[in-house]
Amino acid sequence: MRPTRSAATLSGDARPPAYYPVYVSLAERLVVVKGGGPVAERRVTGLLRCGARVRVVAPELTPELEQRARGGEIEHVARPYRTGDLEGAALALAEPGEPASDASFFAEAERRGIFVNVEDDLEHCSFIMPALVRRGDLVVAISTSGRAPALAVRLRERLERELGPEYGALLELAGRLRAPLARAVPGFEERRRRWYELVDSEVLVLFRDGRATEARERAEQIMGVAAERPGR
Repeated sequence: MRPTRSAATLSGDARPPAYYPVYVSLAERLVVVKGGGPVAERRVTGLLRCGARVRVVAPELTPELEQRARGGEIEHVARPYRTGDLEGAALALAEPGEPASDASFFAEAERRGIFVNVEDDLEHCSFIMPALVRRGDLVVAISTSGRAPALAVRLRERLERELGPEYGALLELAGRLRAPLARAVPGFEERRRRWYELVDSEVLVLFRDGRATEARERAEQIMGVAAERPGR
């Protein structure tokens, strides 16, 4: 069993151990979500975007979750959580509910070695959820280590204003330049130099101004290769 944050504090440490930030692939992995309200709805949306298989355990669902269940996007177990519901899960998430149920959910996850998060209940979390800013393939995660989630939200809102869709456009183009550059330029240092020249160039501004063709042409000039066609 992994030690909880509270256990680390009680062991005599002045501060609990820091969280280790990591991005995890959940494609085709089962994630169990306890609860069918707005928090669960938000979590399910993100999980489906990541390709996870989602099982929601709750007597009732929000209209959006009901629609997803009817459409076969998620599995719905229409009853309260019971011990055993986490069998086969890679990850476990829960809305705040009855304290005894949340504690049982957490305990089962710990016994099975499954990372678990009960919303707004740090004592029953082996991981925490960051605030996210998404711009295409650009994902910025912001965490206050559970101390002040509202601050993370405000920082996310600030970054959402500062990071426009041009960042997603640049990343999409970069993805189409990567393989041609690797084939044409075997030396790592030269590839590295060109990448930094690209990200420090005016290409981002061209995308921001809606001049996508000019942005692509300038990027290809800097990198010395032609980008692959979209969809390859």
